[in-house]
Amino acid sequence: MNKKYRKFRRILSLRILLKFFITIIIYTLGIFLSLIFSQLFFRSFIWHGNEFLYPLLHFISSNLELFLLFVLGTGYLAIFICYWIKTLSYLENIIEATANMYNSKDDLITLPADLKEVEHQMNQIKLNIRQSQRAAREAEQRKNDLIVYLAHDLKTPLTSVIGYLTLLRDEKQISEELREKYLSISLAKAERLEDLINEFFEITRFNLTGQILEVSRINLTRMLEQITFEFQPMFAEKNLTCVLDAPPDVEAQLDADKMQRVFDNLIRNAINYSFPNTQVLIRLIREEDGIQIDFINHGNTIPPEKLNRVFEQFFRLDTARTSRTGGAGLGLAIAKEIVELHKGTILAYSENEIIKFSVRLPSHVRKM
Repeated sequence: MNKKYRKFRRILSLRILLKFFITIIIYTLGIFLSLIFSQLFFRSFIWHGNEFLYPLLHFISSNLELFLLFVLGTGYLAIFICYWIKTLSYLENIIEATANMYNSKDDLITLPADLKEVEHQMNQIKLNIRQSQRAAREAEQRKNDLIVYLAHDLKTPLTSVIGYLTLLRDEKQISEELREKYLSISLAKAERLEDLINEFFEITRFNLTGQILEVSRINLTRMLEQITFEFQPMFAEKNLTCVLDAPPDVEAQLDADKMQRVFDNLIRNAINYSFPNTQVLIRLIREEDGIQIDFINHGNTIPPEKLNRVFEQFFRLDTARTSRTGGAGLGLAIAKEIVELHKGTILAYSENEIIKFSVRLPSHVRKM
């Protein structure tokens, strides 16, 4: 960028100098041509010495060289001052435009023709600032909404836990069956509280810490086998069938812990948004320049306007925030960050009640 601006500064300086010298040349030619035509014009008259202009014209004719030096010098000084003021006005224009970059108006910056390149760059910076400010406001609003939602969600299970524990304390003659029921409900609500508190910690970690890769060679096939096995209880809860389609012993240079987190988030997302009694397919494809892992499930088709936002922080498909569907809206955003740290890509597709997330990774990732 500095090289580009240095080049523009040189071009602008040359342009101003060129205009300055062209103006000097035109002015000089104008003075000499005016002198020649004036002499031809005044010599066409017969002068007797008592005319009003005769003393002045005689003085100029007698001191022609001095007169030319005075006129040229005065003109050159005037031209220099004009260009000096014009150059300073460019600086004033840029200072005003810089102040305009940070105001709340969406009006574009306008500069003189010689500063069109600066005008274009400043307008681009202003647009970027507006977009960044807008994105920051939207992210802050989503975060504030999330905190309000989570505060409400924390209160609901906490009230239930307190209520059922109070019943257990106050009802001395409660049956064993009812006691077991109250304890089960209290435990479920307490687990929900734990999940919500973990989401609060997740928000803090996501905003305050950076991700650093610790790369090692891992067997991706075995990792997926282990992760899918650990999710079997969750699959069974919704009567889902998990199918892993992967070649044996596919290896890659990856950060095992962080990539496991990506797969956890994608599988959990597939379970949450799958129809009961359907299949979740995890497909590992080995390619010449890398690896592709697809997570495919059957669920409600995601509208295009939501599909484009699924990787945004705090964005949730489930706006109603029903019990356990969805989380803080960070899982997919964190997955995208980790995949991109691995120099990979993650994309979402949805049509005809099929949802697919595709992760593409290079075979080798440089340590960071």
